[in-house]
Amino acid sequence: MPTALPDIRTEGDIKVLVDCFCQKVNQDALLSPIFSAVAAVHWPNHLTSLYDYWSSTLFGRTNSTGQPIPQQLAMPARSQYQRQWIGLFSKAVEENFAGDKAEEAKVKARSIALSAE
Repeated sequence: MPTALPDIRTEGDIKVLVDCFCQKVNQDALLSPIFSAVAAVHWPNHLTSLYDYWSSTLFGRTNSTGQPIPQQLAMPARSQYQRQWIGLFSKAVEENFAGDKAEEAKVKARSIALSAE
């Protein structure tokens, strides 16, 4: 009998989600070159920014970065890049979590990606 997945409830859950998503991006043939070369992502700083952002977004906590949306959309608007980004984020959520906050995270990620249009 499969165990039900938990919802996103803690800072630790945020870290699991962000780390899983970023691992997927780094392994993705389409997005990895964009983030590594074009966006020049410095992963340790980017991860901290993402942890803060998602904690603020999902739990209403203020982040310490001063950046409302982390630099992550250095990709062409209305493109396969956005679709891939959304797909990988949703997959990271669905592999680890289920519930209201998990759904809220997916909706917010789609909104972020589409806001670059």
